[in-house]
Formats: sequence, C-alpha cells, structure tokens
Amino acid sequence: MKSNMLIAAMIAMASATFSATAGQDEAQRQMIQRAMAAKLKLQQAEAARGEKRKALMTEHMKMMQEMMAQMATMKPKPGLSPQEHEAWMAEHQKLMQQMLDQMQGQHQLIMQMK
Repeated sequence: MKSNMLIAAMIAMASATFSATAGQDEAQRQMIQRAMAAKLKLQQAEAARGEKRKALMTEHMKMMQEMMAQMATMKPKPGLSPQEHEAWMAEHQKLMQQMLDQMQGQHQLIMQMK
C-alpha cells in the first residue's frame, strides 16, 4: 500500500515537472509516466530477494516490452514546424535513453541472480 502511494506521488510529480517541457505531446507525457512506474518497479526488484525479486523482474520486463512496442510506433504529428519536430525528436530520444538505462539495470539484476 505504501509503495503504491509512493508510485502515485512520483508519477504526479513527474507529470507536473515534464508537462512544462517543450516538445512533448500527450503520448510522450504518458510514456514518461509509464517509464517512471517501470523504474520504480525495477527499484523494488533491486530491494527484493528470491521469488519476490523474480516476480518483480517479470513485471518490469513485461512493462518494458509494452513500452518499447509503443515507442516503435510513436511519430510526431503532421504539420509541426521544423523546430517543433526537432523538439519532439529530442524528447523521444530522451525517452529511448531512459528505456535503455532501465534495460541495462534489469540486465545487471539478472546477472546478479545467476
């Protein structure tokens, strides 16, 4: 229960912080929230041991697969100015880097479990 409240609070803070950033569209804002939730799941897995860790890792992997599938289909909306398009692409790159960082952290946890 406590971790759910923590997740909700972090997502709310992230939305407030990221909503002021230029270049993002609604899909990117939603993806940022999902990425933060996945990061919290990974942190919970790092703190857990045994079967609990495996279950959390499985949940994180599923979240990452879903997000990567969505990220692959995201495109900037038509009619953006060159500056808006560039800003959108920069935000997309940031999201992809966050995803990569999480996958690397996940890989390290998997290697520790062996």
